[in-house]
Amino acid sequence: MSIGNSPEDERPFEDVSEEARPSIGRALQQARIAAGLTVDDVSTATRVRIAIVHAIESDDFAPCGGDVYARGHIRTLAKHVHLDPAPLLEQYDAERGGSPAPTPAAPLFEAERIRPERRGPNWTAAMVAAIVAVVGFVGFTLFKGDTEDGSKAPVAEGAKPSADKTASPSADAPKPTDPKPDPTESAIAAAPRDKVTVQVSAVDGRSWISAKDHNGRLLFDGLLKQGQSKTFQDSSKVNLVLGDAGAIQLYVNGKKIEDDFQPGSVERLTYTKGDPQAG
Repeated sequence: MSIGNSPEDERPFEDVSEEARPSIGRALQQARIAAGLTVDDVSTATRVRIAIVHAIESDDFAPCGGDVYARGHIRTLAKHVHLDPAPLLEQYDAERGGSPAPTPAAPLFEAERIRPERRGPNWTAAMVAAIVAVVGFVGFTLFKGDTEDGSKAPVAEGAKPSADKTASPSADAPKPTDPKPDPTESAIAAAPRDKVTVQVSAVDGRSWISAKDHNGRLLFDGLLKQGQSKTFQDSSKVNLVLGDAGAIQLYVNGKKIEDDFQPGSVERLTYTKGDPQAG
Protein backbone atom coordinates (compact mmCIF):
# COMPACT_ATOMS: atom_id res chain seq x y z
CA MET A 1 0.00 0.00 0.00
CA SER A 2 1.63 3.20 -1.19
CA ILE A 3 1.47 6.44 0.71
CA GLY A 4 0.73 9.50 -1.41
CA ASN A 5 -1.35 12.59 -1.73
CA SER A 6 -5.10 12.38 -2.11
CA PRO A 7 -6.71 13.86 -5.28
CA GLU A 8 -7.79 16.88 -3.26
CA ASP A 9 -4.16 17.51 -2.25
CA GLU A 10 -2.99 17.39 -5.87
CA ARG A 11 -5.27 20.22 -7.04
CA PRO A 12 -3.38 23.38 -8.11
CA PHE A 13 -3.18 26.20 -5.62
CA GLU A 14 -5.85 28.86 -6.19
CA ASP A 15 -5.39 32.50 -5.32
CA VAL A 16 -8.37 33.01 -3.07
CA SER A 17 -7.58 36.69 -2.53
CA GLU A 18 -7.87 37.51 -6.25
CA GLU A 19 -11.17 35.66 -6.53
CA ALA A 20 -12.54 37.44 -3.49
CA ARG A 21 -11.62 40.83 -4.91
CA PRO A 22 -14.64 42.28 -6.78
CA SER A 23 -14.29 43.84 -10.21
CA ILE A 24 -14.26 47.62 -10.60
CA GLY A 25 -17.83 47.73 -11.84
CA ARG A 26 -19.05 45.34 -9.14
CA ALA A 27 -17.34 47.40 -6.40
CA LEU A 28 -18.96 50.62 -7.66
CA GLN A 29 -22.37 48.94 -7.93
CA GLN A 30 -22.19 47.48 -4.41
CA ALA A 31 -21.14 50.86 -2.97
CA ARG A 32 -23.99 52.62 -4.80
CA ILE A 33 -26.57 50.13 -3.50
CA ALA A 34 -25.13 50.39 0.01
CA ALA A 35 -25.51 54.19 -0.19
CA GLY A 36 -29.17 53.77 -1.15
CA LEU A 37 -28.71 55.44 -4.55
CA THR A 38 -30.16 54.56 -7.96
CA VAL A 39 -28.31 54.83 -11.25
CA ASP A 40 -30.45 57.88 -12.04
CA ASP A 41 -29.37 59.50 -8.74
CA VAL A 42 -25.69 58.94 -9.52
CA SER A 43 -26.05 60.15 -13.12
CA THR A 44 -27.84 63.34 -12.06
CA ALA A 45 -25.31 64.16 -9.34
CA THR A 46 -22.14 63.38 -11.35
CA ARG A 47 -23.40 64.32 -14.84
CA VAL A 48 -22.13 60.98 -16.15
CA ARG A 49 -24.70 59.64 -18.61
CA ILE A 50 -26.94 56.80 -17.41
CA ALA A 51 -25.77 54.50 -20.21
CA ILE A 52 -22.12 54.99 -19.20
CA VAL A 53 -22.90 54.32 -15.50
CA HIS A 54 -24.60 51.05 -16.48
CA ALA A 55 -21.67 50.10 -18.74
CA ILE A 56 -19.02 50.80 -16.07
CA GLU A 57 -20.94 48.79 -13.46
CA SER A 58 -20.89 45.93 -16.02
CA ASP A 59 -17.10 46.40 -16.44
CA ASP A 60 -17.59 47.62 -20.01
CA PHE A 61 -15.40 50.71 -20.43
CA ALA A 62 -15.63 51.01 -24.21
CA PRO A 63 -18.47 53.62 -24.14
CA CYS A 64 -16.20 55.92 -22.10
CA GLY A 65 -14.20 56.71 -25.25
CA GLY A 66 -10.71 55.86 -23.98
CA ASP A 67 -8.62 55.26 -20.86
CA VAL A 68 -8.44 58.94 -19.90
CA TYR A 69 -12.23 59.30 -19.90
CA ALA A 70 -12.72 55.91 -18.21
CA ARG A 71 -10.33 56.80 -15.37
CA GLY A 72 -12.07 60.16 -14.91
CA HIS A 73 -15.50 58.49 -14.72
CA ILE A 74 -14.26 55.86 -12.26
CA ARG A 75 -12.82 58.59 -10.03
CA THR A 76 -16.03 60.64 -10.16
CA LEU A 77 -18.37 57.71 -9.47
CA ALA A 78 -16.20 56.32 -6.67
CA LYS A 79 -16.12 59.62 -4.79
CA HIS A 80 -19.90 60.00 -5.07
CA VAL A 81 -20.56 56.56 -3.55
CA HIS A 82 -17.92 57.12 -0.83
CA LEU A 83 -15.22 54.83 -2.23
CA ASP A 84 -11.51 55.57 -2.37
CA PRO A 85 -10.84 55.84 -6.13
CA ALA A 86 -7.09 55.10 -5.87
CA PRO A 87 -7.36 51.26 -5.51
CA LEU A 88 -9.92 51.14 -8.33
CA LEU A 89 -7.66 53.15 -10.62
CA GLU A 90 -4.69 50.92 -9.76
CA GLN A 91 -6.82 47.88 -10.55
CA TYR A 92 -7.93 49.46 -13.83
CA ASP A 93 -4.31 50.21 -14.84
CA ALA A 94 -3.11 46.76 -13.81
CA GLU A 95 -5.77 45.07 -15.92
CA ARG A 96 -4.68 47.14 -18.92
CA GLY A 97 -0.93 46.85 -18.59
CA GLY A 98 -0.12 50.00 -16.65
CA SER A 99 -1.30 53.60 -16.47
CA PRO A 100 -1.86 55.37 -19.79
CA ALA A 101 0.90 57.58 -21.16
CA PRO A 102 0.29 61.33 -20.84
CA THR A 103 -1.74 62.56 -23.78
CA PRO A 104 -1.32 66.09 -25.15
CA ALA A 105 -4.41 68.22 -24.78
CA ALA A 106 -4.92 68.81 -28.49
CA PRO A 107 -5.12 65.14 -29.67
CA LEU A 108 -7.36 64.35 -26.69
CA PHE A 109 -10.28 66.04 -28.35
CA GLU A 110 -9.40 65.25 -31.94
CA ALA A 111 -12.28 62.80 -32.09
CA GLU A 112 -14.65 65.45 -30.82
CA ARG A 113 -13.81 67.94 -33.51
CA ILE A 114 -16.45 68.50 -36.14
CA ARG A 115 -15.71 70.61 -39.14
CA PRO A 116 -17.95 73.64 -39.11
CA GLU A 117 -20.34 73.35 -42.01
CA ARG A 118 -19.77 75.82 -44.76
CA ARG A 119 -22.35 78.56 -44.63
CA GLY A 120 -23.42 81.13 -47.15
CA PRO A 121 -23.02 84.88 -46.71
CA ASN A 122 -24.64 86.28 -43.60
CA TRP A 123 -27.01 88.77 -45.24
CA THR A 124 -28.61 89.74 -41.91
CA ALA A 125 -25.27 90.91 -40.51
CA ALA A 126 -24.53 92.79 -43.75
CA MET A 127 -27.89 94.60 -43.59
CA VAL A 128 -27.35 95.56 -39.95
CA ALA A 129 -23.88 96.90 -40.77
CA ALA A 130 -25.28 98.94 -43.65
CA ILE A 131 -28.02 100.43 -41.45
CA VAL A 132 -25.50 101.34 -38.76
CA ALA A 133 -23.28 103.01 -41.36
CA VAL A 134 -26.20 105.07 -42.74
CA VAL A 135 -27.34 106.17 -39.26
CA GLY A 136 -23.77 107.12 -38.36
CA PHE A 137 -23.36 109.14 -41.55
CA VAL A 138 -26.64 111.01 -40.99
CA GLY A 139 -25.71 111.78 -37.39
CA PHE A 140 -22.27 113.01 -38.42
CA THR A 141 -23.80 115.23 -41.13
CA LEU A 142 -26.28 116.81 -38.71
CA PHE A 143 -23.56 117.38 -36.13
CA LYS A 144 -21.29 118.92 -38.72
CA GLY A 145 -24.11 121.17 -39.97
CA ASP A 146 -24.78 122.43 -36.45
CA THR A 147 -21.10 123.20 -35.99
CA GLU A 148 -20.82 125.10 -39.29
CA ASP A 149 -23.91 127.20 -38.47
CA GLY A 150 -22.04 128.58 -35.47
CA SER A 151 -24.39 127.13 -32.89
CA LYS A 152 -21.50 126.45 -30.58
CA ALA A 153 -20.98 130.13 -29.66
CA PRO A 154 -24.46 130.79 -28.18
CA VAL A 155 -24.42 127.49 -26.38
CA ALA A 156 -21.03 128.27 -24.84
CA GLU A 157 -22.14 131.76 -23.77
CA GLY A 158 -25.43 130.61 -22.31
CA ALA A 159 -23.86 127.67 -20.56
CA LYS A 160 -21.23 129.63 -18.68
CA PRO A 161 -22.84 129.42 -15.24
CA SER A 162 -23.56 125.70 -15.60
CA ALA A 163 -20.00 125.11 -16.83
CA ASP A 164 -18.65 126.81 -13.73
CA LYS A 165 -20.96 124.68 -11.62
CA THR A 166 -19.70 121.52 -13.31
CA ALA A 167 -16.11 122.50 -12.66
CA SER A 168 -16.76 122.95 -8.95
CA PRO A 169 -15.15 120.44 -6.59
CA SER A 170 -18.54 119.35 -5.20
CA ALA A 171 -19.69 118.19 -8.66
CA ASP A 172 -16.44 116.37 -9.45
CA ALA A 173 -16.03 114.78 -6.02
CA PRO A 174 -18.34 111.73 -6.49
CA LYS A 175 -16.71 110.67 -9.78
CA PRO A 176 -13.54 109.04 -8.34
CA THR A 177 -15.65 107.10 -5.80
CA ASP A 178 -17.99 105.58 -8.43
CA PRO A 179 -16.97 101.89 -8.67
CA LYS A 180 -16.33 100.67 -12.18
CA PRO A 181 -18.69 97.82 -13.09
CA ASP A 182 -17.13 94.45 -13.62
CA PRO A 183 -17.53 93.72 -17.37
CA THR A 184 -17.93 90.01 -16.60
CA GLU A 185 -20.75 90.62 -14.12
CA SER A 186 -22.41 93.12 -16.48
CA ALA A 187 -22.35 90.62 -19.33
CA ILE A 188 -23.82 87.90 -17.11
CA ALA A 189 -26.51 90.20 -15.71
CA ALA A 190 -27.51 91.21 -19.25
CA ALA A 191 -28.02 87.58 -20.36
CA PRO A 192 -31.44 87.27 -22.04
CA ARG A 193 -33.97 85.05 -20.28
CA ASP A 194 -35.16 83.42 -23.50
CA LYS A 195 -31.71 81.95 -24.21
CA VAL A 196 -29.08 79.90 -22.41
CA THR A 197 -25.85 81.78 -21.70
CA VAL A 198 -22.72 79.97 -20.48
CA GLN A 199 -19.48 81.72 -19.53
CA VAL A 200 -16.33 79.58 -19.17
CA SER A 201 -13.34 81.12 -17.33
CA ALA A 202 -9.91 79.52 -16.83
CA VAL A 203 -9.18 80.76 -13.29
CA ASP A 204 -6.76 78.11 -11.94
CA GLY A 205 -4.83 77.16 -15.07
CA ARG A 206 -5.39 76.41 -18.72
CA SER A 207 -7.89 73.94 -20.09
CA TRP A 208 -8.87 72.62 -23.49
CA ILE A 209 -12.61 73.17 -24.03
CA SER A 210 -15.16 72.31 -26.69
CA ALA A 211 -18.61 73.93 -27.00
CA LYS A 212 -21.54 73.04 -29.30
CA ASP A 213 -25.03 74.44 -29.79
CA HIS A 214 -28.31 72.49 -29.67
CA ASN A 215 -27.85 71.39 -33.31
CA GLY A 216 -24.39 69.95 -32.59
CA ARG A 217 -22.61 72.76 -34.44
CA LEU A 218 -19.20 73.62 -33.04
CA LEU A 219 -19.07 77.00 -31.27
CA PHE A 220 -15.47 76.72 -30.01
CA ASP A 221 -12.76 74.08 -29.81
CA GLY A 222 -9.39 75.14 -28.42
CA LEU A 223 -7.14 75.93 -25.50
CA LEU A 224 -8.35 78.46 -22.93
CA LYS A 225 -5.35 80.00 -21.17
CA GLN A 226 -5.40 81.05 -17.52
CA GLY A 227 -7.25 84.33 -17.12
CA GLN A 228 -9.17 83.95 -20.39
CA SER A 229 -12.95 83.62 -20.69
CA LYS A 230 -15.39 82.52 -23.37
CA THR A 231 -19.15 83.15 -23.46
CA PHE A 232 -21.48 80.89 -25.44
CA GLN A 233 -25.16 81.49 -26.13
CA ASP A 234 -27.87 79.40 -27.77
CA SER A 235 -31.64 79.42 -28.03
CA SER A 236 -32.08 76.21 -26.04
CA LYS A 237 -28.92 74.24 -25.13
CA VAL A 238 -25.10 74.47 -24.85
CA ASN A 239 -22.97 71.30 -24.69
CA LEU A 240 -19.51 71.54 -23.11
CA VAL A 241 -16.46 69.29 -22.80
CA LEU A 242 -13.87 70.49 -20.24
CA GLY A 243 -10.39 68.95 -20.55
CA ASP A 244 -9.26 70.10 -17.10
CA ALA A 245 -12.47 70.85 -15.24
CA GLY A 246 -10.65 71.76 -12.02
CA ALA A 247 -9.21 74.88 -13.67
CA ILE A 248 -12.60 76.14 -14.87
CA GLN A 249 -15.23 78.41 -13.29
CA LEU A 250 -18.69 78.37 -14.92
CA TYR A 251 -21.48 80.95 -14.91
CA VAL A 252 -24.77 79.69 -16.36
CA ASN A 253 -27.62 82.11 -17.01
CA GLY A 254 -26.07 84.63 -14.64
CA LYS A 255 -25.45 82.18 -11.79
CA LYS A 256 -22.18 80.69 -10.57
CA ILE A 257 -21.93 76.88 -10.80
CA GLU A 258 -20.59 75.48 -7.52
CA ASP A 259 -19.73 71.92 -8.75
CA ASP A 260 -16.53 70.58 -7.15
CA PHE A 261 -14.62 69.73 -10.33
CA GLN A 262 -11.36 67.91 -9.66
CA PRO A 263 -8.04 69.01 -11.25
CA GLY A 264 -7.31 66.97 -14.36
CA SER A 265 -10.84 65.53 -14.60
CA VAL A 266 -12.71 65.55 -17.91
CA GLU A 267 -16.31 66.74 -17.68
CA ARG A 268 -19.07 66.60 -20.30
CA LEU A 269 -21.81 69.09 -19.39
CA THR A 270 -25.11 70.25 -20.89
CA TYR A 271 -26.95 73.41 -19.83
CA THR A 272 -30.39 74.72 -20.85
CA LYS A 273 -32.47 77.85 -20.22
CA GLY A 274 -33.71 76.44 -16.92
CA ASP A 275 -30.24 75.82 -15.43
CA PRO A 276 -29.03 75.92 -12.79
CA GLN A 277 -32.10 74.39 -11.19
CA ALA A 278 -33.28 75.84 -7.93
CA GLY A 279 -32.15 73.84 -4.92
